[in-house]
Order: sequence, then structure tokens, then C-alpha cells
Amino acid sequence: MNTVHHPIAIVDAGLGGLTLARVLHVHGIPATVYEADPCAASRTQGGQLDIHEKDGQRALADAGLTGEFRSIVHEGAEAMRILDQHGKVPFDQPDDGAGRRPELRGDLRRILLDSLPDQSVQWGRKVTGVRPLGEGRHELTFADGASVTCDLLVGADGVWSKIRPLLSDAEPRYTGTTFIETYLYDADERHAATAKAVGAGAMYTLTPGTGIAAPREAGNVVHTYVELNRPAKWIAGIDFTDAASAASRVVAEFDGWAPELTVLITDGQTAPVARMIYTLPDGHRWERVPGLTLLGDAAHVMPPSGDGANLAMFDGAELGKAITAHPGDVETALTAYEQALFARTEPFYAQARGLLELLLGPSAPFGFIDLFTAADQAE
Repeated sequence: MNTVHHPIAIVDAGLGGLTLARVLHVHGIPATVYEADPCAASRTQGGQLDIHEKDGQRALADAGLTGEFRSIVHEGAEAMRILDQHGKVPFDQPDDGAGRRPELRGDLRRILLDSLPDQSVQWGRKVTGVRPLGEGRHELTFADGASVTCDLLVGADGVWSKIRPLLSDAEPRYTGTTFIETYLYDADERHAATAKAVGAGAMYTLTPGTGIAAPREAGNVVHTYVELNRPAKWIAGIDFTDAASAASRVVAEFDGWAPELTVLITDGQTAPVARMIYTLPDGHRWERVPGLTLLGDAAHVMPPSGDGANLAMFDGAELGKAITAHPGDVETALTAYEQALFARTEPFYAQARGLLELLLGPSAPFGFIDLFTAADQAE
């Protein structure tokens, strides 16, 4: 089998990798994205995202996709309410229509994919090995036995990156928090009381160590994240292949909560999935390695704070612009990109930990309410 060569190879077709490919395409630079999934529709792409002006929206502008982005915004999704475990509403913030952080996700990936030339994304390409060939070149090997070589390899492949070990010895560690994910469909018709509790945007019900976040998504869908501070051994003790048993075990942690809230766990129409929350060491960075770099969670995974996807997209756009600004000099481009990346992302680790503490720490939910009250007063 002949080995194919590509000048730029990007591992993983997430938002960061696709943004990089798109920005390069805008500037006439070809890149190939390798994705393990068999096709774009093979799995859901997580929950809604608030796309920030300062990074995510700037990245989309660099990609020439602002118009397409605006056409898929979920109106009303910036509304937020915080309930106590009895369903009472101590905090209710309507969507003011300003559109500073519009909500969407799956459609955003679609417009990025649609903006790329055919064959830019190679589906069903699960990376099983990577090795340096010298002079900045690398070889990728896939599960089907095929291989490719490249002059620049970009790891956009998330928490358990196959590319990161070539740059860094750092390994993600479990934070002690797990989000258990499920969905309610046709929420207004099938679960009217729950849909009313959730409201038009996102609903949070938070107590120390235990909570529920439930953003409403387009298409009358409520996407639930059950948030638990629990040891890894506790999570491992739940059989998530048995959906009914897993839901029963999880809802037992919510004894005495209002039924319109626990329905989010017991009546989920998808099997519950445990998302253990990991982080890399604060300020993760690495020494320059020729022909190789990282972006997004592969570079700086941290607890979810609304910034992860925005940072990944911004990383992709900034890397694309750096490559464009230094034609024929990849190492100068990577040096400039990484120096800016390290400085830019370092403060976000503490911010992410701080938000997780507000969500599930001893002051929950009052610290979280104070955060938004202070933001409103600042405006």
C-alpha cells in the first residue's frame, strides 16, 4: 500500500480543526482533516455553545462565515434561570436580544464542513499511531492499516490526544466531577411541567456537590447534564450500558427534589452517558518540536466553562493566520502561534476551576447567582 503525503494534516474534525482547515482554505492553502467517525452524522456533537464575541465569533469572521453563523443562531437561548431543588426560582434572567453569546453547536459544525472543498475531511480514519520521520515530517497510521505522511501535523484531537505525547508528558487528570448527559425530545408536549421549569434558555438547579443543568435546544429539545462531585470509583460502579439501571442509580442522589426536575434523569429519551471532567496541568505548555503542534482540548483541556469550543476555534483561526503570515516558514509560524497560545490560555484554567466551584461548591447556588448579578450590574 502506497503512503500518501499531505503538506498539512489535521487530526480530528471538531470545531477547532475545521476552523483551521477553513482559514487555510480561505488563503488558498490546502489541508486534510482526518476524523475517526465514519461520517458527519454518526453521533451528536454535544450541547449548545455560547459563541463569544472576543474569540469564537472572531474566529468565524476570520473564516469568512459570519453570515452563515448568524443564520443558525438559536433565538432566545441566552435566557437563564436558576432554581432550587424544590422548583422555586430565585433567579430568572430573560434573553435581552443583544446576541452577545448566541447559542448553537451541531449546525456550526455543519457550516464549517460545508465551507470546505470535497475530500478535505477524510472520514473513518481513526489514528492508531504516529511517528516522527525527521526534518519535521511525521507519519500517521490508521486503524485500517493505511498511513499518510505530512510536513505539518496538527493535533486537534481532544482530551486523549494521540498527538500530544510527541510534545508533552502531561496527562489529563480527573477533577472529581462528572456530568451525566441525556435528552428530552418534544419537551413541551411530553413533559410540560419540566419544559416550563427549564424556560426559554438554560436552567440550573445547584446544590453543593450535586446539580442539574438543562439548556433548551432548537427543535423543542431539553439537553440535560446531571452534575455530580463523585469519586471515579463511584462512577465506575454504575453500569451505563443498562440505561434504566443507570438512571435509577443516578436519580437516587436527588431524593426529595421536585419531580419536574428528576424527570430530566428518569425520563431521558437517550441512554445516560457519563462525561468525566478532566484537566491538564495549569498553564500546560511544551517545547517547540519541528512540524508539530496542538490546538483546543489537545493543548489545554480544562473543566467546562463556556470557553472550550471558543478557544479551540480561536486557536484554529490564529494558527491558520500564522501559517499564512509566514509562507514557506512553518517553524516561525508555529513559534509565533504557540507563544501567543500559551499566554492566552493560561488564565482560563483558574477561571474554569472557579466556575466549577460556583456550580457545585459549598456556596452553590448563591455564588453562581452572584456571578450573573455582578455581570448585569457591570453592564
